[in-house]
Amino acid sequence: MRFAVVQHDIVWEDRTANFARLAPLVARAAGAGAEFVLLSETFSTGFSMTPGIGEPEDGPSAQFLQERAAEHGVWVAGSCPEVAPDGELPYNSFVLAGPDGTVHRYRKLHPFTHGGEHERFRAGEKPVTVEVGGLRVTPFICYDLRFADVFWSAALDTDVYLVTANWPAARRLHWQTLLQARAIENQAYVVGCNRVGTAGDGTEHTGDSRIVSPMGELLATAAGVETVLIADVDAAEVAATRERLQFLADRR
Repeated sequence: MRFAVVQHDIVWEDRTANFARLAPLVARAAGAGAEFVLLSETFSTGFSMTPGIGEPEDGPSAQFLQERAAEHGVWVAGSCPEVAPDGELPYNSFVLAGPDGTVHRYRKLHPFTHGGEHERFRAGEKPVTVEVGGLRVTPFICYDLRFADVFWSAALDTDVYLVTANWPAARRLHWQTLLQARAIENQAYVVGCNRVGTAGDGTEHTGDSRIVSPMGELLATAAGVETVLIADVDAAEVAATRERLQFLADRR
């Protein structure tokens, strides 16, 4: 399957503006043969914790993903603040929309307490794995990347980890290193999408999006500008890597 990472800037708290700028980028990715297109964390608002920033499940951001998936016949994913029917605070919700109208959700397990996210967002409960075109895909969001155990817990059922983020430039080395580490230690692909530009709260982002092989090789990388990354991933490569180097069975 061909994956595309749309590394993009975000207009602070302006969904309409972000939909307008992202639609042609998704189209560009689909035109390059992508079957799966990944957008950033909080792609429609920026990483805002303004009270009331949440939207209902299947609100405008999820609808945007579903519309692009249907229009181009591809899978499209990204995260957005969604309020579930049983609560007031939103989840940081990873929405995965399929070309056939199916929608899957993963809710960020680890709110970023260093930045106060735990005061504005609810925590999710567990990882989610979805089968997409013969690949087992497990999404995570930004700060989740620091917690190896949740990646390990999903490893045997995962061919591709997705990590969507608003990772700050001040800790860019951590982002780069941890993406490769998660691929190497779990012998799976890691597809990482990080935004570029300066957020409304002044946080700077340098992108550094990348697609990493099960051996930790960089299949596609980006610098600090808006761009689209493309790479092909194959479940058979994951199986071959794990058969050749049987490391996962030795975990205790």
